[in-house]
Amino acid sequence: MVQEHRRIGILGGTFDPIHVGHLMLAEEARVQFGLEEVVFIPAGTPWQKGEATDAEDRYMMTLLGTADNLNFSVSRIDIDRSGPTYTLDTLQELNAFYEGSAELYFITGADTIREVFTWKEPEKVLQAARFVTAARPGFDLGDPALLAERVTLMNAPVMDISSTDIRRRISEGIAFRYLVPERVAQYIFGRGLYSKENVPQESDV
Repeated sequence: MVQEHRRIGILGGTFDPIHVGHLMLAEEARVQFGLEEVVFIPAGTPWQKGEATDAEDRYMMTLLGTADNLNFSVSRIDIDRSGPTYTLDTLQELNAFYEGSAELYFITGADTIREVFTWKEPEKVLQAARFVTAARPGFDLGDPALLAERVTLMNAPVMDISSTDIRRRISEGIAFRYLVPERVAQYIFGRGLYSKENVPQESDV
């Protein structure tokens, strides 16, 4: 009898801060693809995202934001690894950890999947996990055969929320309640994050 692999969702990002769009994306993927759990992985040093808030703050916000869902967990794998954060390194390390007992589902938004060929060794990245991306009906992945083979489109609500806009709102004193979980909002206020003097401008997830 062939043993069925566990299905593990992976949602990586800067999470600066984590917001309800991230949580909705993860839950939709978990339900639609029968995932055992979704592991959130805050980036350590995001090489394509520019300046970012301290990794420990982003890790704590991700923990707080996912605490209400028993099917969500948070990993320090990228934060604890020295040097720039590359998706290939993360997926290879996770595959080694599960020792072939799990199939990884890497969850992304539509904009992210269009950037995959700018990543380190993209062909290997696409072979290391099944990619699941939320997109509107009719979304064009582009022509590369590798994308068509390894990426599955997911029907999910499209929420026009970005971490960049949330940081801007906070720095300008504009309401942002309900865009992030309440615990995350309290942490942001308690730590004084995203003040005008200290707002990362480039990272967006």
